[in-house]
Amino acid sequence: MSAEAWLVDSHCHLNFPELASRLPEVFARMRENRVAHALCVGVNLKDLPAILALADAQPFISASVGVHPDYEDAPSPDEAALARWASHPKVVAIGETGLDYYRLKEGPEWQRERFRVHIRAARACGKPLIVHTREAASDTLAILAEEGADAVGGVMHCFTESWEVAQRAMDLNFLISFSGIVTFKSAAAVREVVKKVPLGRMLVETDSPYLAPVPFRGKVNEPGFVRHVAEEIARIKEVPFEQVARATTDNFRRLFGGA
Repeated sequence: MSAEAWLVDSHCHLNFPELASRLPEVFARMRENRVAHALCVGVNLKDLPAILALADAQPFISASVGVHPDYEDAPSPDEAALARWASHPKVVAIGETGLDYYRLKEGPEWQRERFRVHIRAARACGKPLIVHTREAASDTLAILAEEGADAVGGVMHCFTESWEVAQRAMDLNFLISFSGIVTFKSAAAVREVVKKVPLGRMLVETDSPYLAPVPFRGKVNEPGFVRHVAEEIARIKEVPFEQVARATTDNFRRLFGGA
């Protein structure tokens, strides 16, 4: 890899126990794989101080603030609270937020209201959104449009939806982020979307410690493994790996700054 072709892991959870207990090793593997930066994504309020302390301690780590839609028992922040957290200099985004109907089949109203609050906070503080959607694409896109999320844009993280959903998300000023799922044999539909999403609208991520790519599938994932995601995307799109690395890193910088 040339000196300029560095990668960014646009979505990871370094504060989760599987990674937090061995950060020196994790950071060393990032350097070995030329991963220059990682965005540590918040999923609840109680863990935010630890995430911000980690980001303050490492110049190559940035942070986001939000409450994940799966966390039913976690306190939902109001707009003012999210804006206060987002004023921290290492916070580059609001989220992880969105809708997840996989476990909560009815699509509860509290989840949709929590999502709206995050969008309003993002607009108020001028920071992009990190959006999670699972079995809820139609409602997710509708709420993004209703709340004017295109004003700040963001990323549809760990994308596994259809090309039509990707198109509608990009029309709303969102990038599409792909994880280690693209390396799975069962992910033919996701690879078809990869073929169609322009490199200029794409990010790569690990969602570590989850979703380790082949050849590490079933093991603990980590930011250094984002290289395997980028390599698979390069193979799918039939372009040089360095082109994918540079494009996704440039996209991250434009959306979130830094790195």
